[in-house]
Amino acid sequence: REFLHAINQFAATLTEMFLNNSSFELQLWNNYFHLAVAFLTQDSLQLENFSQAKRNSILAKYGDMRATIGAAIRDMWYNLGHRKIEFIPAMVGPILEMTLVPELELRKSTIPIFFDMMLCEYQLTKSFSRFEDEILRKLDSEVEGGRGDEQYKQLFESILLSCCRRHPELAKPGENFVALVTGLLERLLDYRAVMNDENKTYSMSCTVNLL
Repeated sequence: REFLHAINQFAATLTEMFLNNSSFELQLWNNYFHLAVAFLTQDSLQLENFSQAKRNSILAKYGDMRATIGAAIRDMWYNLGHRKIEFIPAMVGPILEMTLVPELELRKSTIPIFFDMMLCEYQLTKSFSRFEDEILRKLDSEVEGGRGDEQYKQLFESILLSCCRRHPELAKPGENFVALVTGLLERLLDYRAVMNDENKTYSMSCTVNLL
């Protein structure tokens, strides 16, 4: 709780003193995002790993601090305005790591950041290839590391498709991107599930599909 209070103090100071054109500090903002994501993803806050009694006790006393810091990260991202492009693709990995945390409300509130990244790059270059390359690369290592599940795949698909369809210029490329990512995610999850499976034929089939 004390760390959360400190991080929120940093955020307020950044917004107040280091956001204007004359005072903007890229490294400070980078440090904030990495610190906040590291806080959110630390083991001691992953309530689903605890017993029901311990989980209830923590929620009653502190609430789910992941949701609190996740909302703050989202708000700080949108505060960047035209500066967002300076954080693409570097921030794709940390934001992906945050959205993969298995907490439904956190996922719903932070997955739309991906669309904002796509839109930001598209408005400048008429493409979001840097964002796309980075998320595909990071998704591979994150799922191999044990993160991601069927709920995430469904949320990613429904939220991003909904966002893309509200912007005619991004509707078609956005749909293609979402299909690509969800297809990869499905194959990565299948592959992870059978890595230690005795059925070599099924394992080989999943490997071929992934390749």
